[in-house]
Amino acid sequence: MKQYLSYAFGTFGHDAFYNTLSIYFMMFITSQLFTNSSDAGMVGIVTTIIVVIRVSEIMFDPMIGAAVDNTKTRWGKFRPWIMIGSVVASIGLVVLFSDYGGLSTSNPLFYLILLGVTFLVIDVFYSFSDIAIWSMLPALSIDNRVRTHYGTAARIGSTLGAQIVIVIITPAILLFSHWISKVPFGQQTQAGWLGYVVIVALLCSGGALVTCLTIKEQHNLIRSNTKHTKFMDVFKVIGHNKELLWIACSYFLFAFSYVVTNSLLMYYFRYRLGDAAAYTWVGIITCVLGVVSVALFPALETWIHRKAIYVGGIAFMLIGYVIFLFAGQSLPLVLVAVAFYFFPYPLIFLATLMAITDSVEYGQYVSGVRNESVTLSVRPLIDKLAGAASNGIVGLVAVAAGMTGNAKPADITAHGVFQFNMFMFYIPIVLLVIAAVIFFAKVKLSEVEHKKIVEELEDRLEKQQAQRQAHEVSSEHATLNDDSQGLNLTDK
Repeated sequence: MKQYLSYAFGTFGHDAFYNTLSIYFMMFITSQLFTNSSDAGMVGIVTTIIVVIRVSEIMFDPMIGAAVDNTKTRWGKFRPWIMIGSVVASIGLVVLFSDYGGLSTSNPLFYLILLGVTFLVIDVFYSFSDIAIWSMLPALSIDNRVRTHYGTAARIGSTLGAQIVIVIITPAILLFSHWISKVPFGQQTQAGWLGYVVIVALLCSGGALVTCLTIKEQHNLIRSNTKHTKFMDVFKVIGHNKELLWIACSYFLFAFSYVVTNSLLMYYFRYRLGDAAAYTWVGIITCVLGVVSVALFPALETWIHRKAIYVGGIAFMLIGYVIFLFAGQSLPLVLVAVAFYFFPYPLIFLATLMAITDSVEYGQYVSGVRNESVTLSVRPLIDKLAGAASNGIVGLVAVAAGMTGNAKPADITAHGVFQFNMFMFYIPIVLLVIAAVIFFAKVKLSEVEHKKIVEELEDRLEKQQAQRQAHEVSSEHATLNDDSQGLNLTDK
């Protein structure tokens, strides 16, 4: 339990950091640094810098995975990267949520250069930490049941960390603004934002420290087969693992659908319901349901197995979409739809994570080489790719539907509503159905199949080890015989 809680605390701070950076940095830019209409150009440049860095860095994730796999230290290969990545990224986050000593106004060009460098450093080091903390999972145990417990604990931590940010960020900023800047409670200041960000940075670094001090890799015969991975061979490792490719194909369609709908949800509350404040309920509902959903995963995996969880979870989400389509401007129905739509998300994430984790042994069985971090790097790569694709779509949809500025629900035309529904509901529904079909029909790596692969791997490696030992003994005997013959010749 101590190890499970330590792992959960690490992912708690990890995802609190991620949501703060991904969702709220642009809000800080537009609400604190560049607040006038004349600053639109600076906002556009900052947005471009972030998108370019994120898209460019995506394809380096497998390389980062290879670097982690090739690491050998007295603390193992994961813990150094978890700690270093979290600390450097946390320091960078505190710097990023500032005006760089007034440079944002006194020297905008120098500010943009420093911002780009800071964001790049944060993105790279966070990726090292992200890949290391999640790819540690197959190194903690080769037993599916134990892996499920670790994965569940990690997902509970990450769910709480990600969702709690939505609930506390505004009260925390207002409180720190009041304490530090001495402004009336209800006003936001840069100092208030900085106070909140420092807390997030401490949670991220502190969680990483707890994980690194408590969690250790398991050493066994199967993991002893880990070999150095050349950077040129990274994509070959992924390409030769057909189970991993089918899982990745299905998960990308799922992740893209989820992120697009989730990103447009705030627009739905503001421009369809006309009640932007009610969006707070989404954070509360998803936080509670997220913990309940993840806690159910171990029992569900025992009863119905992960393929049924994945496909059944998508069916549950489709019910939510149907409720959305009939909800209209009814807030209670919309919140029910949100509950149906979000509840299975953590379950599907965990089913995917455990399937990718098991594909480490599948890849080892097929190729003879074990690649833990390279294999697990596929999941964050897909999440980033889906996020980048959705970011490009959301802005276009909002403009096409007329959901910009101070527009009211009554201002949105029937054609605008249809275009909005097309991207928020209709396209995601089709993609989710395809994702479910691919996972059901093409992914063969079940829990039972993984157990067989582990047993065959152990048998194969034991035979190889016995052959090596026999060869060493034979070589020693041959050397001794040669030595004794040499002595006899000398005597003669």
